[in-house]
Amino acid sequence: MSGTRSDGTPSEKPVIVSAINASIVESWDDIHTAPVTGSGKGYFSGTVALSTNSLTATSSELRDTTRGGQYTINMLNKTTGGSVFTDSNNAWGTGTLGTTADQQQTIGVDAQYGTAVTWDYYKLVHGRNGIRNDGKGAYNRVHYSSKYNNAFWQDSCFCMTYGDGDGVTFNPFDSLDVAGHEMTHGVTSITAKLVYSGESGGLNEATSDIFGTAVEFYANNPNDPGDYFIGEKLYKSGTSALRSMIQPSADGVSADCYYATLGSLDVHYSSGVANHFFYLLAEGSAPNAYSSIGSKTCIAGNTRVASGGAAAPVVTGIGRSKAEKIWYLALTGYMTSSTNYAAARVATINAATALYGAASAEVAAVRTAWSAVLVN
Repeated sequence: MSGTRSDGTPSEKPVIVSAINASIVESWDDIHTAPVTGSGKGYFSGTVALSTNSLTATSSELRDTTRGGQYTINMLNKTTGGSVFTDSNNAWGTGTLGTTADQQQTIGVDAQYGTAVTWDYYKLVHGRNGIRNDGKGAYNRVHYSSKYNNAFWQDSCFCMTYGDGDGVTFNPFDSLDVAGHEMTHGVTSITAKLVYSGESGGLNEATSDIFGTAVEFYANNPNDPGDYFIGEKLYKSGTSALRSMIQPSADGVSADCYYATLGSLDVHYSSGVANHFFYLLAEGSAPNAYSSIGSKTCIAGNTRVASGGAAAPVVTGIGRSKAEKIWYLALTGYMTSSTNYAAARVATINAATALYGAASAEVAAVRTAWSAVLVN
């Protein structure tokens, strides 16, 4: 379709039409206008700047042309359809939850902001130009279904989808670490392609937790400061989290330490061993700013004891930045679809060796941290 926008700018719009019901699946404009900076008030992120796309002199859409065209759709609590958020004054959201158009934008702000921060993290920290590393952005769908307590990544649409939560136990599901988590599933699907079952599935989930956490720290947003908990903003009570990297077993189901039948657990729980490894590698086992009691390590027999206890390994962290780089190179350079925990140990040792040298303290720390979760 071609024509002219209301402000005189030409328009060349490809349109994808469903062969099933002739509905418009997606459309976009191949005439790229200059991005503009809007302001948003998110429920989780607070007041943030947003790069948006000017449609007319009086209308903008929640589409970021500076980051591969990433955009956010309002699904209006349905499971199909929806349209890209638009606004007349480029001031998005109210910071509060509700049903008015401006309140609906609030969650759109958090999703769009999380997508932008994740893009920046991967590009500026790891040199990755978008999820596929092809300069193209993924997109968000918010207000999915009704009282939906979850979020998910979908390879087929290359998009993130976020529910609003039930409003009783859960808030909406597009907090910053969740956004980073979901987009990382896309990175994994393009790189190592870790199969989503057994031990490789646990490593897939852990990879998303690791980089969701890394994105949260990278953002340095005072409304959602970095920590080693996943989804801590999702609970209405404010005292819980979906998962802990410091002590995964705190949820009563995740594993701190490796054992032979670990792969029989749900992937969200077998991920605990890799999450625990990453925390120990980054921060060590001793008490610190993130844990006043430190992180318990493991001894033979799957027993967890305090750092420095009888026969328990003491781990000295190498810092989060180095730990992130080791895991990223392991994922993109050494892991494959069938990588299990033993192979993940080898992959991270290889990555640390490539980055810091075979005789480095970083390689030694990788070995020690894996041994501290019984992956030998």
